[in-house]
Amino acid sequence: MTQEAPSRRITISVDAMGGDQGPSAVVEGCAQSAAKNGVIGFLLHGDEAQLAPLVARHPVLRGITRIQHSPDVVRMHDKPSQVMRRGRETSMWSALTALREGEAQAAVSCGNTGALMAVAMLRLRKLHGVHRPAIACLWPSRGESGFNTMLDVGADVRADEESLLQYALMGAAYYRNAFDTARPRVGLLNVGTEEHKGRAEIKEAAQLIADAAEIGRYDFVGFVEGTDLASAHVDVIVTDGFTGNVALKTGEGTARLIVDTLRDELTASLLSRVGGLAAYGPLKRLQKRMDPRRMNGGVFLGLNGTVVKSHGSADATGVSAAIKLAFRLAQSGFQDRMADRLASVADALQERVLSRQEAALPAEESAADTQDMGQA
Repeated sequence: MTQEAPSRRITISVDAMGGDQGPSAVVEGCAQSAAKNGVIGFLLHGDEAQLAPLVARHPVLRGITRIQHSPDVVRMHDKPSQVMRRGRETSMWSALTALREGEAQAAVSCGNTGALMAVAMLRLRKLHGVHRPAIACLWPSRGESGFNTMLDVGADVRADEESLLQYALMGAAYYRNAFDTARPRVGLLNVGTEEHKGRAEIKEAAQLIADAAEIGRYDFVGFVEGTDLASAHVDVIVTDGFTGNVALKTGEGTARLIVDTLRDELTASLLSRVGGLAAYGPLKRLQKRMDPRRMNGGVFLGLNGTVVKSHGSADATGVSAAIKLAFRLAQSGFQDRMADRLASVADALQERVLSRQEAALPAEESAADTQDMGQA
C-alpha cells in the first residue's frame, strides 16, 4: 500500500457513544491506535461531559483529539425512521457530518447498523452509478493475507446483476488497498461451480463481472461455493445481502461453538489439562488468528466517504482494529479510484444498453414496414 508523507495526519471521525461497551471502550480503542500510529488523529462525537475525563486519562491522545459535543445517542433498538427525526443531535449524525464536511478522512461507529446506513446515505450520498451501498466484511482464510472479503453482508437483502457487478468492483478496490494486492481474485457465490447452475441474474452477473475484469483490475475465478469462503482460491466473494449475512452469522456461530467446545474438552479432566498445556503455544496462535476482534470492521462501500462499522459489542481491541482499517483505507486514497472505476463501468453499461436498443430498432422498423405493406 502506498504510504503518505509522515507529516500528514489522518483524522478519524468516531461515534464515541455507539456500542454496547460505552464510550470508555471507544476512547481506550482510540488510545491503543494512537500508541501504534504517530500520524493518526481523532474527532470524537458524543457527550463532552463523559468524553473529556476519559480522554484525559490517556496522555497519548493529548493534542491529537478533539471532542464535538453531541447530546443524543442512537440506541441499538432505534429504527432508521426514528433516527431521521431526531438525528441531528446524535453522535452518529455528527460523526458522518464531519466526514462530509472534510473535517476527517474516515468515520467509525459501533452503533446501530441500519441507522448508520440510513444516516450515511443521507449525509454522504451514493457514488455515481451505485444502486445501493454494500457492507464488506473480512473472513479468515488460508490465503496469503490470512483474510478474504465478502460483500454484501446485510446492506440490501436483494441484488440484481448490475448490483452484483458493482459489489465486485467495490470489493476488489477494497481488498486491493487493504492488503496491497495488485489484482484480487473475485468469485461469485452460487449453489455450484458449474456454469448452468444458479438463478438467471446470477448467470448474467457472472458475464458482467467477467467483462469488467480489466476495468476493475481483478481476475474473475467464476462461481464459488460456501466451502470456498475460507479457501486460498479466491480473495473477494460477491453475493447478495441476505445470503452474505446468513453466511457471516453462521460462520461466527460456528467459530464460537468450536472455541467453547475446545475449552470444555481441554478442561474436562486432569489428563486433558496436561494435554492442553502441551499444546498451549499452537492453541494461542490459533486463538489469535481466529480472534473476531482482529476482523472487526464492516466497510460501507459505494458512498462518498469511508465508513467503517464496528461490532456493537466490540471492546477496546476491537475498536482499535476498526480504526486501523479506517486509517489504512483513508491513507490509501482508494475511495477516489473506486469512484472512477464505478463511473467507467456505469458508462460502459449505458453504452451497452444503447447498443442493444439500436440493434433492435431496425428489426422493429422492418416488422412495422411489413405490417404496413400487409395493410396496404
